[in-house]
Amino acid sequence: MRKIVIFASGSGSNAEKIILHFKNSNSGVVSAVFSNKPDAKVLEKSQNLGISTVVFDKNALSDGTVLTKIKTIDPDLIVLAGFLWKFPESIIEQYPGKIINIHPALLPKYGGKGMYGMNVHRAILENGEKETGITIHYVNEQYDEGGILFQATVSVEGCTTPEAIAAKVQELEHEHFSIVIENLLKA
Repeated sequence: MRKIVIFASGSGSNAEKIILHFKNSNSGVVSAVFSNKPDAKVLEKSQNLGISTVVFDKNALSDGTVLTKIKTIDPDLIVLAGFLWKFPESIIEQYPGKIINIHPALLPKYGGKGMYGMNVHRAILENGEKETGITIHYVNEQYDEGGILFQATVSVEGCTTPEAIAAKVQELEHEHFSIVIENLLKA
């Protein structure tokens, strides 16, 4: 069974969808969820679904402690699902082509440092975009610059708040992220 490790910092709606998807799949299993926030809802959701969790701080991420924990799991894929810190080069080097991220916009637009969550949706609204979407991409040493695996679009005409845009984008995330992960594991 192929193993997935998820990194998340927030509510964990994408992580939860991925965990549930792979509970009914023979192509992979979520082995652990890592979070940099001890009070993140993703931890509770993961534990309720029987998934082990790891909480860490910046020092553990940069000093190799997190990498050591990842190595004990030996994942086939590392999935960033709402993880907000820049991923360390030491982990990227150990798992080339095996780390992916989901971004709540159509990269290369609205990517880079500080462009996450409501910051992205606010910028899309302020710039009068007619559509937005999601990008699932490989992780490299730069924010949101790894090779693009998948994009899906949605119209945001008529959306008057960043929250309305966020809801449409989240629907796309939930619809596509698990399927893209499964296809990668089968490749």
